[in-house]
Amino acid sequence: MTTATAKPKSEKRRRVPRERDLGATRVDVLDILRERIAQYQLPPGAKLNENELATEFNVPRTRIRDAFTVLEQRGLIERIPNRGAIVARLDPEQVFHIYDMREVLEGLCARLACQNSDPASWQDLLDQFSGPVEAAVKKGDFEAYTAIYDSFRRRCIKAAANPVLAEALDSIYEKTQVLIRRIVILPGRGEIGVKEHRAVLEAMRAGDPYEAERLRRENIRNAKAYLTRYIKYVL
Repeated sequence: MTTATAKPKSEKRRRVPRERDLGATRVDVLDILRERIAQYQLPPGAKLNENELATEFNVPRTRIRDAFTVLEQRGLIERIPNRGAIVARLDPEQVFHIYDMREVLEGLCARLACQNSDPASWQDLLDQFSGPVEAAVKKGDFEAYTAIYDSFRRRCIKAAANPVLAEALDSIYEKTQVLIRRIVILPGRGEIGVKEHRAVLEAMRAGDPYEAERLRRENIRNAKAYLTRYIKYVL
């Protein structure tokens, strides 16, 4: 009678990949997809394919589904039965609602940032908006403008030191990043935006948080007014 030879353990069990053997982490996948959506690399209505993304990032499909769940919670994608996940569309009414919220939150952020920081710490950004940024806009270099604006925005959020506020502003920014870049190139908006941001920074440099809040809210209201005027060219 022949005795069956026991299979080596390596043949009996399918090897389960360890975390370090996998590709991108859940956070990496989420951040990359958020950035692609924010920059319209994935435009509204674009379909997100689980299998293709799992292959691209070298991760299990469950990790892609986890990222989809967060993106859906943040209003960046929709999951539709029998169609899968698609990038959410923004209609004009929704955009205006977002800007109403943005006015309040950006104003609060400027006030908290001013209250929590040394007034002198804003001098470098004030210098940027008083010289190089203004010159860049005159030359039509709106990329330079938006780069300094992004720096101003990040500095304010960090100085405000309010995680709940930071999350809310990041969620709004993801939805409106491309709109912000489109608004700045509208006729005359770049020049006005430079003056408005310079005024906010002057208030912060003077250590006046409530004036900084008022001016920042006014800045967002004016941006919304431009958006309303040119909405058919922006969306």
